[in-house]
Amino acid sequence: MSFTTIPILDVSRAADPETRPAFLAELRHALIEVGFFYIKNVGIPNELFQKVIEQGRAFFDIPDEEKLKIEMKNAPSFLGYSRLSAEITAGEIDHREQIDLSTELDVPGPGAPRYDNLLAPNQWPSTEVLPEFRPAFTEFMTRMGAMSLSFTALMAEAIGLSPSAFERYFEPDPDRQHHKLKVVKYPDVGELGAGAKGSNQGVGPHKDSMYTTFLIQASQHRGLQAQNTRGEWIDAPPIDGTLVVVIGQALEALTQGVCVSTTHRVLSPEAGAGPRFSIPFFQGVRLDTEFEELERVGVGKVPEEVKEQRRAVVAAIGGRLDDVEFTFRTGGASKTLGEATLRNRVKSHPDVGERWYPDILADIREEQRLKAEQDAAKSKAVPTTAPHVSPEAGRTAAVPAH
Repeated sequence: MSFTTIPILDVSRAADPETRPAFLAELRHALIEVGFFYIKNVGIPNELFQKVIEQGRAFFDIPDEEKLKIEMKNAPSFLGYSRLSAEITAGEIDHREQIDLSTELDVPGPGAPRYDNLLAPNQWPSTEVLPEFRPAFTEFMTRMGAMSLSFTALMAEAIGLSPSAFERYFEPDPDRQHHKLKVVKYPDVGELGAGAKGSNQGVGPHKDSMYTTFLIQASQHRGLQAQNTRGEWIDAPPIDGTLVVVIGQALEALTQGVCVSTTHRVLSPEAGAGPRFSIPFFQGVRLDTEFEELERVGVGKVPEEVKEQRRAVVAAIGGRLDDVEFTFRTGGASKTLGEATLRNRVKSHPDVGERWYPDILADIREEQRLKAEQDAAKSKAVPTTAPHVSPEAGRTAAVPAH
């Protein structure tokens, strides 16, 4: 029961009473058995998709001095431009260049939790060099935010819950909802040069951390792959008019393991193929949500027949339904989603951590040092004949990249 292809769902079928039941059944299958799928006809004009693709790609053509004016390490929000190979996933360098944006909020006031630094104005490229960039992405984030919440209601319904089951984890005030996106350029292996040491890691194997990611593949390059339960990497090639949906670990935990968060990665384009571009949109949640609430309250009782469908998938790989991996919590060090998010941003962007969060970065590095010592001690104790390990084991980053 391990997937070998990525499903494609037509969201417009949910609006027709005759096709809605079949659509919800297809969505349930995608959530329970794959956790990684395409959607199309989401209600956003194709012209806007094309505009953000055009403007996103154009960003990387502006002069370097203009990009560096809005460098990520200028602000504690982790918003702005990130140089090539400045981000880390699974302990390895990601060979990509990017700009991070979010729905704009005011700078947090005195006494706000430290993680509220993530809720801030964007660092926009100058209108003198990219006059259409800001309006295009502002409209896109607004429309994507509304679409993502509507789709979340469909996901709840697909697994037998009330359409409003997830609402408590989102800001009720639309003006306070905080979504995030990246515009990413992956140079081809030939452009990376000797410093890349032959690596083709665009983004290393990882699971997304929060709820749901919606991804535009903004060029025709292959490279995005999802890992099935047999440990095989399944291509997710670009398909015009679609978004790729990636289920996050928080959603997996909230649904008691029914919705699956899938390991995925990006390979750099081959030498001579030119750069790959993508635009992932990350659905925002209430940062003050406590892990205890996630684990204790969840989203209500998932019907037994839905759990049974997931049990059959899990049993095929020798697991159990309650074996929910929620590594985003970082071993219990964080009490809220906001604390965990901030900590993971520091881990992924140590240059920003050094400037704004040196205490968190020092704690992370000490944690990494202790883990390295433990791993070294375990490796010395491994018997000559090691037990069988599933092909999926060890491939996922302990801390998500996003």
